[in-house]
Amino acid sequence: MLSGPVVIIGAGPAGLTAAYALSKVGGESLILEKEQTIGGLAKTLNYKGFYFDIGGHRFFTKVERVEKIWKDVLGEDLLRRHRLSRIYYNKRFFYYPLRPFNTLLGLGIGNSFLILFSYLAARLFPSREERDFEQWVSNRFGKRLYRTFFKTYTEKVWGIPCKEISADWAAQRVKGLSFMAALKNAFLKDHPLPKNKKKVIKTLIEEFDYPKYGPGMMWRAMAEIIQKNGSQIGLEKEVVGIRWSENKVEALEVKQDGQIETISGLHFICSLPLRETIQKFKPSVPKEVLEASNTLKYRDFLTVILMIKKSELFPDTWIYIHDPGVKVGRIQNFKNWSPFMVPDPKKTCLGLEYFCFEGDELWNLSDDQLIKLGTREVSLLGLANSEEVEDGTVIRMPKAYPVYDLTYKKALDQICSFLRRFDNFQLVGRNGMHKYNNQDHSMLTALLAVENILGAHHDLWAVNVEKDYHEEMT
Repeated sequence: MLSGPVVIIGAGPAGLTAAYALSKVGGESLILEKEQTIGGLAKTLNYKGFYFDIGGHRFFTKVERVEKIWKDVLGEDLLRRHRLSRIYYNKRFFYYPLRPFNTLLGLGIGNSFLILFSYLAARLFPSREERDFEQWVSNRFGKRLYRTFFKTYTEKVWGIPCKEISADWAAQRVKGLSFMAALKNAFLKDHPLPKNKKKVIKTLIEEFDYPKYGPGMMWRAMAEIIQKNGSQIGLEKEVVGIRWSENKVEALEVKQDGQIETISGLHFICSLPLRETIQKFKPSVPKEVLEASNTLKYRDFLTVILMIKKSELFPDTWIYIHDPGVKVGRIQNFKNWSPFMVPDPKKTCLGLEYFCFEGDELWNLSDDQLIKLGTREVSLLGLANSEEVEDGTVIRMPKAYPVYDLTYKKALDQICSFLRRFDNFQLVGRNGMHKYNNQDHSMLTALLAVENILGAHHDLWAVNVEKDYHEEMT
């Protein structure tokens, strides 16, 4: 039995899941959250009755214990949704996952044959080195398809050339998907394998669960359960210092309303961005570890929310924008995620996602300028008329994506080597571990962290790496 509350830093999916798991075994926790709201990157916001995500969050997982939590917490409020997503490229829409005739018509017979020839050439003469994203994808799809459907969008998302993105990112996010797998999915999806033999590639799933009022509904419900069972959630409490000695973290320095308090504990679970975590250690970590943490980079993100006076615009849940002529990278149609997200059935709510770096030109535009930009671009793309846009708002999210550049792995190894000395301080979640995890894997790291506190010996860094934790194939 635990002798005191576990101190948890961050009230996103990972932090809340850790507290939830502790409450199920009679343990107590204290969650410290810097923001005014819970949910982290998976929160749902409300503007004049319109609900929207910071990005779209599918509830799909191969991890049965995570799926059980979702269903236990929300029950019938977890809706089953059909996915429809397309790629906008060269003024045309391409279904994703691929549909052969749609792709053939869109690209043209000549271009399609060149793509096939490029793929065959890649299979016969692959690049021997797979150090960067371009090499990894080209080896599996051919250079022509890479340039057609991968390069422009990926560089828009990350803001750096594909040659500067580690192959690790492709291996994690596209693993299990190949040219032949995509074709098999396209041709054979109407002829499924027997249930016990069917293989599912997460990139290609066509159905998923989704909370009635967005993912924030999940985390609010979970927070109520946590608090009902005796744990505490402290909002607007910023951790500014992590006190440590030898192999123990001893206490946290927490700032609220300009005042600093010290919170001691026996066990700590942290989901802060890893670079920030290392910088908060007192005394300071060794110089080489601090320098390694300073090289970790993040891609930031903003969403322009547009309310449009039209009941239906397009059938997609979301659209990937592979067009260098506009800045928007992806467009969410929240009404198609759940009809309950929009209060008036005669209206539609779109989320235009822009990938940027905090402090750059795009990030520093005023809300009015961004709403005008979004209105102009959605009109240029032919998705809505600018005069139909009646209102809008802007949400900025720093450190949305940990960057997998060519130096991150060396830095991460050095940081992990230092952190492994602590037997009472565990990192969880996407930013906590600087790993591009989905919310199910973030939750899994939290569940395993709790089991470690109770006596297990899980390696959290193996989640989404070791075979048992893979999302892409079963």
